[in-house]
Amino acid sequence: MVESTIRKRETLTRAASLVIKRFLDFILAIIGTIIISPFLLLIAIAIKCTSKGPILFKQERLGLYGKPFKIIKFRTMVVNAEHMGTGLVIKGKNDPRVTKIGRFLRSTSLDELPQVFNVMKGDMALVGPRPPVTYYPYNGYESYPEWAKKRFDMRPGMTGLVQITIRSGASWDERMRMDIKYIDKFSVLLDIKILFSTIKAVFERKTV
Repeated sequence: MVESTIRKRETLTRAASLVIKRFLDFILAIIGTIIISPFLLLIAIAIKCTSKGPILFKQERLGLYGKPFKIIKFRTMVVNAEHMGTGLVIKGKNDPRVTKIGRFLRSTSLDELPQVFNVMKGDMALVGPRPPVTYYPYNGYESYPEWAKKRFDMRPGMTGLVQITIRSGASWDERMRMDIKYIDKFSVLLDIKILFSTIKAVFERKTV
């Protein structure tokens, strides 16, 4: 009886935290967009003036409960780059498919900024597991192992626990287990800590 009551309280607390998380995501995304709008404009002009193709790059990713959505990023590579050479894998800093401005945007993670619109729309959160493409590392949500599907139980994030704790070369299994750890330990306070750690990493010019 006591255990049942504790579980109910934990469930209610988590549900309330998720509501607060969504509210804060929406408000902070709006405020953030207003603050960074001059930078968004400058980056857009730089991309348009230095390479052929659209300013934004849209790609289908797996989101909450494995539902596909279109993620928005600044284009950092030549058009159709994912279908050339090594595909999704970036071959070092001198990969010829990456544009000059794209190298800078990637090194500072500024290419991720347009995802604030995904956050406002509700496809993403500021913090959560990063959304994978629909065909890698598994072909579609149903192809994921049952244990790994839990990583889709929360909205994908612009940044996450993986990005501030695990090296970029970590395997997908390592990343997914860390994503699940985040989901299990989720709290608004943890989100705030991850956001501050991400901002610190960006200013230190680390790839997150």
